[in-house]
Amino acid sequence: MTPQEIMMWSKLKGKQLGIKFRRQFGVGSYILDFYCPEKRLAIEIDGFQHFQPEHYQHDQKRDMFLKSQNIHTVRFSNAEINTNMIGVLMRIQEAINTPQSRLLDSSPI
Repeated sequence: MTPQEIMMWSKLKGKQLGIKFRRQFGVGSYILDFYCPEKRLAIEIDGFQHFQPEHYQHDQKRDMFLKSQNIHTVRFSNAEINTNMIGVLMRIQEAINTPQSRLLDSSPI
């Protein structure tokens, strides 16, 4: 796990947000950084490489696949984890509290 994933896991493990998350969870041919089965919510922590065109397209394809499986994906950059953990946790809590049907009908948070 990257340092940012370790930081994120320290905030998600043990139902600290009221629900159980798993780390490094497989769905199809993809490994999700963090996943909550109860809410069908994936959290991805993206390093700099995800902002290059070829990785961005791969992430879009992955997100579309996950959406077809009724899984909503919330993405954060390493920089967000490093500098705005409170804001990151607020966005995750918002996704947790939003009904699944609304999450899947909207663009990624």
